[in-house]
Amino acid sequence: MDGSEGGFPPGFHEQTQRSSVSSIGTRSLDVLVYLINDAVVPLTLDGLTSMTSHEVHSIVREALQLPEIAHDVFSLWLVSPLLEVQLKPKHQPYKVCRQWQELLFRFTECSEEDITQDEPALQFRRNVFFPKRRELQIEDEQTLRLLYEEAKYNVLEGRYPCDIEDCEKLGGLACRLELGPFDEEQHTVSALREKLGLFLPNYLCKKRMGSFLTAFKSRSGKQASHEQRLLATYKQVQEDEACDVSEALKKHYRDYLQKCHELPYYGCAFFVGSIDKPSQGFLQRAGRRPVSVAISMDGVYVIDSKEKHVLLGLQYQELSWDHTYPDEEDHILWLEFDGDNEGTPVNKLLKIYSKQAALMSGLIEFCIELNSAMEAPGQETADASTVAPAPQSRAAERRSKLQRQCSAVCNRLQHLSTIDYVDDGTKIKRVKPKRAASFFSRQASHSNASYSEVQTSENLEQG
Repeated sequence: MDGSEGGFPPGFHEQTQRSSVSSIGTRSLDVLVYLINDAVVPLTLDGLTSMTSHEVHSIVREALQLPEIAHDVFSLWLVSPLLEVQLKPKHQPYKVCRQWQELLFRFTECSEEDITQDEPALQFRRNVFFPKRRELQIEDEQTLRLLYEEAKYNVLEGRYPCDIEDCEKLGGLACRLELGPFDEEQHTVSALREKLGLFLPNYLCKKRMGSFLTAFKSRSGKQASHEQRLLATYKQVQEDEACDVSEALKKHYRDYLQKCHELPYYGCAFFVGSIDKPSQGFLQRAGRRPVSVAISMDGVYVIDSKEKHVLLGLQYQELSWDHTYPDEEDHILWLEFDGDNEGTPVNKLLKIYSKQAALMSGLIEFCIELNSAMEAPGQETADASTVAPAPQSRAAERRSKLQRQCSAVCNRLQHLSTIDYVDDGTKIKRVKPKRAASFFSRQASHSNASYSEVQTSENLEQG
């Protein structure tokens, strides 16, 4: 990518094969810490075997010449194609690496051969618990660049599903940041076509998707190509002539991040799982649909791994949850939420099958506890940080409901196979299908909670 290493201190380089511990000496270890764009921070550390994640994090921050706020913004992760784990400050990365195969056996469905061949990389990336609103207050260019690189990676990889018009707006900003200010002679449709994958997700480029931009036509009357629409959004990126180069870059980084903040799953941790497909007929077996479960400080989002769109998104005040592991059966994360069945208000239960269900349940619980702890002391200072953006949030919500009813971020309850229940005032009645399940007391305690928990009867069976 053009300029992919720009702004990094000397000593960084690209490596194609990931490995965090590259050589072992008698007293020190050579360690590679990766950034999201595969740039590498090479370190030689004494006593790594007993160092905590917090200690290694501080060394990485100094090597990258990042300000103090980077302690809150970023965390150390252990990642591989099979599993991603954010390390706590007290964790010891070396010891967790030594336990990696055990973690894979516990939390993945991978074969023994894949597990024995897998090796994690130590990665420096965004902290799941860092509030989005604080990102836009950051003044350091290098910190903003790292956040931008991670957001762009997640958009391009399809981890952050976007509508095509949003992808093109983000792509236009990425063009400005990667290619510089728009130059009509240099930046043409043919030039962008060669680099399209650097600015738009590959899965979008392969689809013929309709949107409000379909009104933008070429002279031949055909729908404008992705390159043409990307070029149009690139031209629309506004420049402030009064800003120097550094201030201009920081402005565009913030613009990119602010656009990503509209995606409800921005900053989430991602887990793999599957859900039941709705039945297609009496004799046809429905099977399961692979999903990605995104969890953040704001809520839980179930994303279709193949179609790259949201199936279900719930804020914590809208759900109740539990994790079960019946003998010789799958780990299950249960999500319970309000809905309707043919016009009748019901409680809906969604089963998510995943060996990572315990991790998901633990993260949900921690996020709720952390939100509760932050609410009381933050109420006095919330006026400037949370109240001011509210009109924009309401406008975005209206836009979502009125203009984006088929948006990638909208719920698709018709694609879910749920267990529905209704309380008639005397007892719990099953609506569909006829089976029992537990109702969960685990939910967020919130003064604005909109979720109405079903009152259970004494003889309700465990599902």
